[in-house]
Amino acid sequence: MSPRLFPINTTHKTWTAKLWRCRWRMVVVWLIGCLVFSVGFIIATEEIQAARIKDIASVEGVRDNQLIGYGLVVGLDQTGDSVIGGQFTAQAIISMLNTMGINLKINPIQLKTRNTASVMVTAKLPPFARPGMKLDVQVSSMANATSLKGGTLLLTPLKAANQQVYAVVQGPISTSGFEAAGGGTSVVKNQQSGGIIPGGAIVERAVDLDMQSWEKFSLTMHQADFVTALRVSEAINAHLGGGVASALSSGQIEVGVPERFQGKVVQMIAAVEGLDVNVDVRAKVVVNERTGTIVMGEHVRLASMAIAHGSLTIKIKTRFNVSQPEAPGLIGSAAGNTVVTPSVDTEAEEEKNRVIQVDGSVTLGDLVKALNSVGVTPRDLVAVLTAAKAAGALQADLELI
Repeated sequence: MSPRLFPINTTHKTWTAKLWRCRWRMVVVWLIGCLVFSVGFIIATEEIQAARIKDIASVEGVRDNQLIGYGLVVGLDQTGDSVIGGQFTAQAIISMLNTMGINLKINPIQLKTRNTASVMVTAKLPPFARPGMKLDVQVSSMANATSLKGGTLLLTPLKAANQQVYAVVQGPISTSGFEAAGGGTSVVKNQQSGGIIPGGAIVERAVDLDMQSWEKFSLTMHQADFVTALRVSEAINAHLGGGVASALSSGQIEVGVPERFQGKVVQMIAAVEGLDVNVDVRAKVVVNERTGTIVMGEHVRLASMAIAHGSLTIKIKTRFNVSQPEAPGLIGSAAGNTVVTPSVDTEAEEEKNRVIQVDGSVTLGDLVKALNSVGVTPRDLVAVLTAAKAAGALQADLELI
């Protein structure tokens, strides 16, 4: 065989093969990156739709307790209760002075009470509140006091429904309103017959709740729903083990305390409340006719229907025609009288082109946009939604507020 005149360039073929392999690797890396991004986006979307158990449920028995008490506010600038309409204020003053060793033998009607006001004091006792803890209280006038500004609430016990004293309150009252008058005019901002005392109450008795001895506890759903309750129990069983939680109803989930959490119920509840659950809600449309506000849920569906909406406008105009006779031309002829004759015009106009066909694939948002485009007012929109609900085309709960 004769020798080749030009030797084969093996270096060029080698670099070409390497280049193709590099391109395929880039394509594979790009596909893997897209897949990872898609999976991450789906997971992130699911996490956005999920809610923590502590935001949709609460532990049964762990709740606030309402407290109430009657007290006297003193130090007012002639803005307290008057004798007429506030007789019990005078009686309360006499009773208070008697407990302090000052015996008054006076008719309550003769006692001036313009610097004093009878008030009701309310507060919330949070769960696990301990003696010495401070609470905010709300003070509200009972009689005809015009303002509590500058007043001081005297020592007042706060009782629960069992008539046991759980806190005492005393201190100056903070009001958010004011009133200014002069020159026959006045300006009033907010009402001054109520106020607050930040940190004015001191807890004297705690509500005993021994959680460490619990063998089971219940979760109460804020919004009762069978699907959500089942998902909560499944999430707890997946995290703590099967058979721990069971949904008893749409609003209650019973959770047993495993052996490894005996005496550590707080740690278990903290772990349970941090779990994420996809919340399922009923399809609902909330309509406020006064403000024209419409709030729709994501599961609202519409069936196929046709809507004919129109209004009849009647206009009545009255015009007065004046008949003025000519002046008499001959001597001795009678003069004419001026006569006013009314002329009434009545017109009736009915709007046209108000028939809208709605397919089953159209959402409620599309329907609202279509109705707004033809000039439907919020009041008319409420009527359309109510009629659609009555016809069975609106597959959601319609709530009017």
